[in-house]
Amino acid sequence: MNLDGIGVTSRRTRERLVAQLRDRGICNANVLDVMRATPRHIFIDEAFSHLSYDDIPVNIGYKQTISQPYIVARMTEAVLDAAPLKRVLEIGTGCGYQTAIIAPLAEEVYSIERIKPLHDKAAANLETLGLGNVHLIHGDGSLGYPGKSPYDAIIVTAAPLGIPNELLAQLAQNGRLVIPVGAAADQELRLITRKEDQFVSRLLCNVRFVPLLKGPLQY
Repeated sequence: MNLDGIGVTSRRTRERLVAQLRDRGICNANVLDVMRATPRHIFIDEAFSHLSYDDIPVNIGYKQTISQPYIVARMTEAVLDAAPLKRVLEIGTGCGYQTAIIAPLAEEVYSIERIKPLHDKAAANLETLGLGNVHLIHGDGSLGYPGKSPYDAIIVTAAPLGIPNELLAQLAQNGRLVIPVGAAADQELRLITRKEDQFVSRLLCNVRFVPLLKGPLQY
């Protein structure tokens, strides 16, 4: 399959997006390379394909969105450290775009989605890209995925009102959790780093995500 396509799906539009991300402060070369190489258009329904490389969120159905590329890059950059990422947990697979961005930067990625049609869509999208180190789970990610912990990084793509202790407990030493926290109109994107039994929190930016909900849905 030709993933570059034509028009809005061309490599030139991806280069333009990467330039915008760089201008907004994304400086990790590995993150920029993955953003450049990943065809965002395959994660977006045809009706919205003209928005594929705009730096905006896009509706993917079921009251969910594919995140704005800048936020995806910001969250990915935040969890990277000097050491390679061995095991990553993502809560909220959605259509799989954030998963596709973090996967080339980690040995293993576990990603949980509560909405079954989105889980299935993500599986098809990621299979198209041939990402063999991703393990998708349909289920409730609100308490993490303790069976494969500890994780070097946890990325949460939906916002709880407070930081769940269960997620903190699943971080490896020096592991990083990036998570939006708060009610819809007043959310903060936070980076939490584990230092022994202490957790150091840093504000990254203000954001707006869907709420983190419990329980899997079949639809």
